[in-house]
Amino acid sequence: MYSPTRRNRNIGTENQGYGQNNKLTISSPYGDLKTFYERLTHYRKEIRVINNHEFIFIIEENRENSIHSCSVNDIQKIIELIPPKDYGDLKFIILRQPKRKEEILSPVWGRLIYSYEFENEYFPAVILDAIDTEKKLIWSKKQTVEDQREFARLKTDGHTFSDTKRNFIAEFKPEFTRNTQLYRTLPHEFGHYVHYLEIVERSGENFGREEDYDEKEKRMDFYFSIPKSEKEKFAHTYADALKAKLIDESKIPFDPS
Repeated sequence: MYSPTRRNRNIGTENQGYGQNNKLTISSPYGDLKTFYERLTHYRKEIRVINNHEFIFIIEENRENSIHSCSVNDIQKIIELIPPKDYGDLKFIILRQPKRKEEILSPVWGRLIYSYEFENEYFPAVILDAIDTEKKLIWSKKQTVEDQREFARLKTDGHTFSDTKRNFIAEFKPEFTRNTQLYRTLPHEFGHYVHYLEIVERSGENFGREEDYDEKEKRMDFYFSIPKSEKEKFAHTYADALKAKLIDESKIPFDPS
């Protein structure tokens, strides 16, 4: 029988992993099927019911000089402003502390995981990574069109760059990383999930009968075959539209809670 939380290890990751030809790799303990972002240590949980939908916030303890840019209250305020129909089965909101090697090999502001294992449950998750304030935000001067767009977004978030011969460099300032993760990254990851919902969940009707499962599997396979650039375009469009609407309604920005 079809399971919406099937453990497809390609879901939410680059298809073949990161740095295949690089000696520095993110290792998994022998016999541990969890991905590196599922291996949490020293965390606490908070349950929040938002628009009658239960979310579990998992907050991992920071190491020295690292911070979570957004508080649980901050994130809740944004989720309250996202249409509840776009929550789907999303349940876990994770404030994660990446390992130093992960920050080198797989640095991200955040990520969406379509099937995340936490305490023997499997649900979609949005992860926001902690920021090491001693590191620098380095942006190459050799930029694709999308790189240029993202660079402009970062400057709009408030990041101030100085330039060297090859790169633009900015310090990680808490107020600006908060702008990036709270007002852009969080809605962006919801945008990825809405894209999934529209293609896999909302494009079919009368599900529940056994004969419908094969069709849903085909839609899942189609979704995960969509080029990354197309998925990113959808998520950016969703996040940009939400941000513009909330600014127009004077609901963001708001002071840290």
